[in-house]
Amino acid sequence: MKILITRPLEDAEETAAKLAALGHHGVVAPLLATDFIMGPPPDLAGVQAVLFTSANGVKAWQRRAGGHDVTAFAVGPQTTDAAKAAGFTDVRNADGDSRSLARLVQDQAWPDAGTLLHVHGGEGSALAQELGRHGFQMREAVLYRVIPAAIPPEAADLLGAGTLDAALFFSPRSAGIFRDLAQKQHWPTERLLAACISAAAAQALAPLSFAQIRIAAAPNQAALLACLDPGR
Repeated sequence: MKILITRPLEDAEETAAKLAALGHHGVVAPLLATDFIMGPPPDLAGVQAVLFTSANGVKAWQRRAGGHDVTAFAVGPQTTDAAKAAGFTDVRNADGDSRSLARLVQDQAWPDAGTLLHVHGGEGSALAQELGRHGFQMREAVLYRVIPAAIPPEAADLLGAGTLDAALFFSPRSAGIFRDLAQKQHWPTERLLAACISAAAAQALAPLSFAQIRIAAAPNQAALLACLDPGR
């Protein structure tokens, strides 16, 4: 299958390699780009744990030369792997989404043990509010921003010609950007399989028509790639 990958470039290349191992051809078409915000290392005074809701947060932490002698709570497998590769030795994997992360923190951290530092790209208030309701002291560190990116001409040409078989959508935001571009450029999407990491990502594609829309059984890349299985 020839499959469109809509995530940021550094992540899309890793996904393309996984698709190649499965016998597919990935077409890298980042609809989002990561803008890392430079500055001093994050202050860990009084912090009992760092919360990462994406691998980009870990990359931003590394660019800031952040310390590793603290527990890291990670939203899913990819973020967990990134945290371990960055040098964190105590990494807790929520294996899900921000709600799963909140539940894991409530189970394995204590409100009176210190502050929780949430590293994110500007989308973290809901998690902070949820944990705050359970008595945790929160600090938020916006270390990067995710911004729209121009789609590569090769990918746009393939979409216009209707020669792709499937598209992978890793977030509601990237799905919404794709929807707006498809409507503006009149791309034929009726033959595409849309594989979405969540129901919210699938909803963001409306009102586009697809051959099928499949939603991953869990909000991670492995479950998303399983949507490409013809037997599903």
